[in-house]
Amino acid sequence: MSDYDKYTTPLSSRYASEEMSRIFSLRNRFSTWRKLWLNLAIAEKQVGLDMITDEAIDQMKQHLEITDDEIKAASKQEAIVRHDVMAHVHVFGETCPAAAGIIHLGATSCYVTDNADLIFLRDAYDVIIPKLVNVIDRLSKFALEYKDMPVLGWTHFQPAQLTTVGKRATLWIQELLWDLRNCVRARNDLGLRGVKGTTGTQASFLALFHGDHDKVEELDATLVKLLGFDYAYPVTGQTYSRKIDIDVLAPLASLGATAHKFATDVRLLANLKEMEEPFEKSQIGSSAMAYKRNPMRSERVCSLARHLGGLFNDALQTASVQWFERTLDDSAIRRISLPSAFLTADILLSTMLNICSGLVVYPKVIERRINAELPFMATENIIMAMVEKGASRQECHEEIRVLSHQASAVVKQEGGDNDLIERIKATKYFEPIWAELDTLLDPSTFVGRAPQQTEKFVNNDVKQALAPYQDMVTAEEVKLAV
Repeated sequence: MSDYDKYTTPLSSRYASEEMSRIFSLRNRFSTWRKLWLNLAIAEKQVGLDMITDEAIDQMKQHLEITDDEIKAASKQEAIVRHDVMAHVHVFGETCPAAAGIIHLGATSCYVTDNADLIFLRDAYDVIIPKLVNVIDRLSKFALEYKDMPVLGWTHFQPAQLTTVGKRATLWIQELLWDLRNCVRARNDLGLRGVKGTTGTQASFLALFHGDHDKVEELDATLVKLLGFDYAYPVTGQTYSRKIDIDVLAPLASLGATAHKFATDVRLLANLKEMEEPFEKSQIGSSAMAYKRNPMRSERVCSLARHLGGLFNDALQTASVQWFERTLDDSAIRRISLPSAFLTADILLSTMLNICSGLVVYPKVIERRINAELPFMATENIIMAMVEKGASRQECHEEIRVLSHQASAVVKQEGGDNDLIERIKATKYFEPIWAELDTLLDPSTFVGRAPQQTEKFVNNDVKQALAPYQDMVTAEEVKLAV
């Protein structure tokens, strides 16, 4: 069959980065198994198993990267023995004849499958975290650039008090900072399964070392060090606890919620024509409506964020139904959900990085919308100014209430512009403040501490949070493949 005759997941074939796809590829999986077998042999030799020769270790070192032909040979062998790990033990042994007798010595299948998964999860987070750092960095630059620009705030998607474009961006950034904290924590909490044997008792390794418990513990510690981890989980069944997968996927699902909120805001702002995601010169928004500028990147983020949230439920359900030392009903679903979660998170961040690197703001549209709503919002300021001139608050409230309702009727019933200020200027009662109206209606006086909050947040909180990751920050342009 041609590749065009087979289903392939769009996560890897269409969207995700090569870097992330490579981590969960078959070649990397099987090559990592070989790395685990090599390091097991090295550790066993260091701890005192003389049966493991230098020649065996040298041969394994020379063949860590599995070839296409070896993958095919292992696939044929698996069809015979119905066991993927043993098929690869067989093929690796044929490739490294001096090591054939000691490959997988004392180990169970989960020695390679589970330890490999933990390596993949750690490496996948090492792709996710720098991208997340750069999304935060670029949105922070955007926030500072627009910290002073007044914009109509929305609560319940109804006009509310003014904020600034930059302050709104800090709401996205703050959630992303929490996602960064959670992702780093999950990455750094990962340990190895280590060498634990078939039910986690290390019985096979205790037999190898003739009942020497210290040697078994030394073996576990040596392997952990060789593989670059800080520790191995102190107790396991046959597998590492699937609750670890919950801890790993929870930050990604939470990131998905942040991404969805960000992208939804961008989509709504695009409809309001206040702000848009990048739109390329030759990009087509609609096959029929040539004028359209659809927010396809933000829509993609929303779509995949929902998928990511659903994958987290796989981890919850799987961890809850593991029986005693293990069952195998975790295997098939984890082959799908773990790679899918990281591929999806990778796509979300790449897309968000593309979006926030080219956000377009339309000040004139923002100004027009402010002018349409600000007269109503300024009524309290107008009342206070009149009171300072000696007017009764209650009388002034009634005067401006009547004018406000008249202006509202023009807007809602006649489709006209908000003419409240013109009505105030034409009403003799308000003559004492006519000269102050322009000042009272200055949008910058309605944003509170939004500019100061934005500047302090970016220069303090964001700067401090990103300080450990400054070497990850780049100015690289991010282009989406499709």
